[in-house]
Amino acid sequence: MRRALRIAEELAEEASAVFITRAGLPIPDQYRCVQAATQRDLLSALSFLKPDLLIRDSGSTSREEAEAVQKLVPSLLHFDDFGEGGQAADFVIQTLYGEFDTSVTDSYKTGIGTFLTDARAADLRRQREKQTPGDPPRLLIAFGETDPGNLTFRALRHVMNLQIPLSVTILLGTSYAHDASSLRMMALSRRNTAIKKAPHDFLSLAAEADIVLCGGGYMPYDAASLGVPCIILAQNPFESELQFPSDRDGFTHLGLGRKVKQSNLLNAIMEPLLHDSLRQRDIDRQLTLPLGEEADSVFETIRYLLDHPKRSVPGKPVPDVVN
Repeated sequence: MRRALRIAEELAEEASAVFITRAGLPIPDQYRCVQAATQRDLLSALSFLKPDLLIRDSGSTSREEAEAVQKLVPSLLHFDDFGEGGQAADFVIQTLYGEFDTSVTDSYKTGIGTFLTDARAADLRRQREKQTPGDPPRLLIAFGETDPGNLTFRALRHVMNLQIPLSVTILLGTSYAHDASSLRMMALSRRNTAIKKAPHDFLSLAAEADIVLCGGGYMPYDAASLGVPCIILAQNPFESELQFPSDRDGFTHLGLGRKVKQSNLLNAIMEPLLHDSLRQRDIDRQLTLPLGEEADSVFETIRYLLDHPKRSVPGKPVPDVVN
């Protein structure tokens, strides 16, 4: 959602943005929002809105889905669409490919340079450089909106066995799919342990942390934009097979979270706390990554699609973009 908001802000003087979302996602008041829980709802909303461009913020689609949308919208831009629906879009931007050298068509743009870093990242990074490590050290645990495999519970259960003082903050997403009572009981039984339910600001909290423990999706990109030691537990095989993040990028990647051993996780947490040189090595590697270096190219692509729609759909209003 943050990426979509960044795009809307960038184009504020050029297009009118409308967000089509599922229920529960917070959208700033200045933007119009339409809820759509199903593909049918999406098509109904597009038929009513008649946008010039549809940007699908993330997620794989089928060819049938994309072709149905094509009949209603002149231009399509998909982010991180690994399904056949991406082949029907005008452009696909695959940030999650990392730097994997794969054969894709000219309509695909890949690489971590296309990640749209938060506008606050540079200031937060400078503030972070001035702060001293926490006493006790601060660990942030976050596994996204739903955490289908409940890695939050698994990670905290392992961390409970860590025999050093540690301040732990656990973030629960808006659609956390599990009973949180067991988490609360564990948190109450451990000093300096807190659970924060959404809404919360991951970037600001990560900037205050000494270590971040998260999944292998977009959160590592935010952590790297700040220079925060980061441990990855992949939430599914897809995340575990991505080329980024990896150890060479300044991360500790432990593979599939549901298979991680307690000893491996605890060692990964202890290592940057005990060894300043290793912690600084990882930070230096993160801060040399080309995150966001191709942001202007992403915005140019969006502007091109607004100005040069490839198909003619009758009944169009003034140019606008739907995220």
